Amino acid sequence: MNGMTDSKTTIDRFEDEASFGEYVSLLKPRVMSLVIFTAAVGLLVAPVPLDPVLAFASILFIALGAGASGALNMWWDADIDCHMRRTARRPIPSGRIAPETARDLGIALSLISVGMLALAANHLAAGLLAFTIFFYVVVYTIWLKRWTPQNIVIGGASGALPPMIGWAAATGQISVESVLMFLLIFMWTPPHFWALSLFMNDDYSRAGVPMLTVTHGRRTTRRHIFAYTLVLVLVSLALAFTSIGGPVYLAAAVALDVLFVAGAWKLLGRSEAAAEADGYAAEKRFFRLSLLYLFLHFVALLVEKGLKLAGLEIGEWPVLLSGAF
Repeated sequence: MNGMTDSKTTIDRFEDEASFGEYVSLLKPRVMSLVIFTAAVGLLVAPVPLDPVLAFASILFIALGAGASGALNMWWDADIDCHMRRTARRPIPSGRIAPETARDLGIALSLISVGMLALAANHLAAGLLAFTIFFYVVVYTIWLKRWTPQNIVIGGASGALPPMIGWAAATGQISVESVLMFLLIFMWTPPHFWALSLFMNDDYSRAGVPMLTVTHGRRTTRRHIFAYTLVLVLVSLALAFTSIGGPVYLAAAVALDVLFVAGAWKLLGRSEAAAEADGYAAEKRFFRLSLLYLFLHFVALLVEKGLKLAGLEIGEWPVLLSGAF
């Protein structure tokens, strides 16, 4: 009885001490910013304009859904987060917020975000958001993350869905364009996170997370990064020949693809001795480049949309891949 009382007192103390900013950090705001941006691009480049108020509401509820996933992920992963330098200062492992609080917040935001998106947009968008939350929390966090080195590959589907949700919010459909935006993020995710794992491998090893670097070593991981980068280039270029692509997007994609392939090739040729000697400088540069790579692809899609709205399209552009499912 005393133990239960002491535990309850500790939880209350954590909650009393937690600031608003710490509750916000439970929602993984940096991840949420990527979700907001890619979902907004998916919504804005769609061929069906959405009322500005409904568009804002849709993005808001998609963001809340992403935050719900983040809170539930932190609740479940608190036991391994405390062993990793990158995550040890999160609110739960640092003792500032109780695990149950994060769980309850995540469940509440999940229900609110899905229900409100159904009202603001449509049931397809809400269903995709519900699937995204389920996939990230149950399939990735609870199942894949601690079980297989393919955790990032399969689990990346949840982070790739926001532009598809944005598109569905505007059109009520899934299309070739939205699937290719999904695939762009899906194929980008493994090189991005495997680059991180190359210089954060000790964290994953201590926490017992079977990242590819832990189970198969850095050499194999470098080969996988290069292979996925080549497939990513094909998806990147395919988007140029859809209704949302164009010459500006194609030029940006080619330039970014050249830089990304060159970076992956450099990682492939690196020895571990060289990487350790310079503190994994090339791996860290590639990781930062991966963030810029994805951001600028979606910016280029927005530029193409802006040019079309302004009637400034550059000649006739072949649309080879288009249509709703």
